[in-house]
Amino acid sequence: MYPTGPNTDLPRRRLVDLRHGLLRLHKALLDSERESYERIHGRIPSRGQFFQLVVGDSWFAWLHRVSQLVVQIDEMLEAEEPATAIDATRVIDTARSLLKPSEEGEGFGKHYYDALQRDPDVVLAHAAVKKLLRKSVFHLN
Repeated sequence: MYPTGPNTDLPRRRLVDLRHGLLRLHKALLDSERESYERIHGRIPSRGQFFQLVVGDSWFAWLHRVSQLVVQIDEMLEAEEPATAIDATRVIDTARSLLKPSEEGEGFGKHYYDALQRDPDVVLAHAAVKKLLRKSVFHLN
């Protein structure tokens, strides 16, 4: 077990909270993308086929960045050494940079913008994560 105390508990709590928020956002994005995909391509008949699409179809590829961020947090939480405030701040900054919708261009920012425009569940999940990101500033003294 790793040491606990005020210097190790806060970064861990912030990472756990951010992880949960990102998972809720990821689910909302998956649901929204599934709806959009099915409008064009027809109903996805099974969970297994949906999983295969999420993993391998270019339609869903942009969501992998959120998945990768969650995996990075999981690895930090499971590491033998506890995450430091500096480690947690780096991940939080990565999340802040990633979750910037962009009306212009292409890539993650554009897809994210489009999802926010069409789906109120994505907007609510986005707002919850943004609130966590504001709360997740560490004071390193």
